[in-house]
Amino acid sequence: MIKKNSINPDLVEERKKCTFNTLELTHLLDGGAKKTEERKSRETFFLEDPQLQSKVPLEYLSHKEKYEEAVRKACIIFGKVQELQNQGRGGMDNFREILGGQLGSAILKDGNPLTLHYVMFIPTLMGQGTMEQQAEWIQKAWNCDIIGTYAQTELGHGTFIRGLETTATYDPSKEEFVLHSPTLTSYKWWPGGLGHSANYAVVLAQLYTKGKCYGIHPFIVQLRDEETHQPLPGIKIGEIGCKLGMNSTNNGYLGFDQVRIPRTNMLMKNSQVLSDGSYVKSPSSKLTYGTMIFVRVVIVQDAAHYLRKAVTIATRYSAVRHQSQIKPDAPEPQIIDFVTQQYKLFPQIATYFAFQYSATWLWDVYNNVTSELEAGQLESLPELHAVACCLKAVSSADAAQGVEICRLACGGHGYMTSSNLPSTYGLVTAMCTYEGENTVLLLQTARFLVKVWQNRNNLEKFTTVKYLGNDLNRDRPFQRSVEWIIYALQQTAARKIELANRHINERVQKGKAYEDAWNESSIELVAAAEAHCRSFIVETFYNTINELKVSKELKVVLVQLLNLYGVYTALRLTGDLLRFTSITGKDIETLQAWLEELLALIRPNAVGLVDSFDIRDEVLGSTLGAYDGNVYERLFEEASKSPLNAEPVNKSFKLYLKPFLKANL
Repeated sequence: MIKKNSINPDLVEERKKCTFNTLELTHLLDGGAKKTEERKSRETFFLEDPQLQSKVPLEYLSHKEKYEEAVRKACIIFGKVQELQNQGRGGMDNFREILGGQLGSAILKDGNPLTLHYVMFIPTLMGQGTMEQQAEWIQKAWNCDIIGTYAQTELGHGTFIRGLETTATYDPSKEEFVLHSPTLTSYKWWPGGLGHSANYAVVLAQLYTKGKCYGIHPFIVQLRDEETHQPLPGIKIGEIGCKLGMNSTNNGYLGFDQVRIPRTNMLMKNSQVLSDGSYVKSPSSKLTYGTMIFVRVVIVQDAAHYLRKAVTIATRYSAVRHQSQIKPDAPEPQIIDFVTQQYKLFPQIATYFAFQYSATWLWDVYNNVTSELEAGQLESLPELHAVACCLKAVSSADAAQGVEICRLACGGHGYMTSSNLPSTYGLVTAMCTYEGENTVLLLQTARFLVKVWQNRNNLEKFTTVKYLGNDLNRDRPFQRSVEWIIYALQQTAARKIELANRHINERVQKGKAYEDAWNESSIELVAAAEAHCRSFIVETFYNTINELKVSKELKVVLVQLLNLYGVYTALRLTGDLLRFTSITGKDIETLQAWLEELLALIRPNAVGLVDSFDIRDEVLGSTLGAYDGNVYERLFEEASKSPLNAEPVNKSFKLYLKPFLKANL
């Protein structure tokens, strides 16, 4: 049994070593002392509600039981959100924490079947609907009179939305659209909550009117009866089955057999179909990107949160676990004292900060650009789209890799479901695919970068690519500094963009179609977009730290993390730096030595840093990462919950094992 208020002595000693005020860092990450207080109040409000406790650990439930438990909890959660709103305590922080943040994943560890209602259905109504449509639908959605989802991806098409096959054909005689799934591959596939939870959906379909196709447009479609929840005539709907993770999200499939909806169910803020079937074109096709950009902005924040959760678990465990020997005949040290363990963990702590600050930058810019779009200004949208694409790709990939590194750093115990590292990995690795497969998103960023490279006279209006105006032939001698690393990463990105563009042109000159030349250069284009993104992340981290007004003690630690992230990134790209800058092998040795120095400097503050994340034990949900460090007691206690341990002899012994053993006598 775990003794109450008993803290593992190794963690007690680790916390004494901390050189900065952990509460100061907590307030900094939350956005101020008031925000910390609000967060803690919100966590207490949800996590201490007995209705949101599970009687049986999730892993011991069947697939069907997991979904039913998730629906039960989701309804309670959003009822409590509405309660907060009625008290005047509602706001974006509540929704971000519940839908994708640490709090939501603590209560619903394998996904929330109602997430898309809030993350995509309502934002699409707001972003794509006319004032009249918003007046009709948003109040219903906000009050949960209806539950919606966002049905875009199809069985045969994902990121390439122009290739979607679902059709919406306008019938002017009845002023209705007829939705149809002409093939099996045109069935909607993957939307969260679609399987058995939602009764409405925003459906993306190819619009046909007066015999002409006008491309993808959004339509509000009722899927199920509002009273009985039975599928409506012509609606073929269900759940797609088990996945690596997010099995409570209730991802579904959806097919249409000549389903009719009113003309006014087409969301017409941008494009319109008049009653006679005439089509009124949107001022810009890019206006339909809004919902997807919003979700990608949220994903970057979520990637940071999942990574800090994993590294908190692994760092605390590494301070408690004693294993092997550094010196013969010496006691087994804490595994956090092995430099290889520090190399696994500390760069992940630094990566969290880098992603957090990039996510904050992206959120602020998204809100500014959204305001500009409302005023009809579209100039900033391409850059926002490009940054959101590459940040989503890089942050999700690095976070997935980071969570896996943390799991491996915990040895065999990290493989236990009760460590919460396997399920965290299942949640974060899904990000690499949904809302835009990462390679496709990097190619979208590359398209923007190539256009900018070809028109470098207009760089002043784009803040993230100004370095492309630098003289590529002007070398900057190596220095052991983040400033030099930023220069080197930008030089690398610029040269990669220049090379990809040149190789496309060379292929075109040899007779290739531009599209074929682009495809044949796509490996280089992806690499250029990733290099651009990594330089952006390091520069944003650098700019943020320089502007922070914090105590001297905290500033020292944050600068160490900045330096570690910079040198870690540079060493991951050693080949590129040798290729595109004047760095030498000796300089690489200097960077390696710097990295090792930084690991040693961060070592005394490692536990203090993850403590500063202030993640409640209920949110961590981990036998290995709890604040008290009583790892082995928690592992044993969790093992006792297995249904197989409810009785000393399982019935399979009499049914199978005993006859098998007796048969061999």
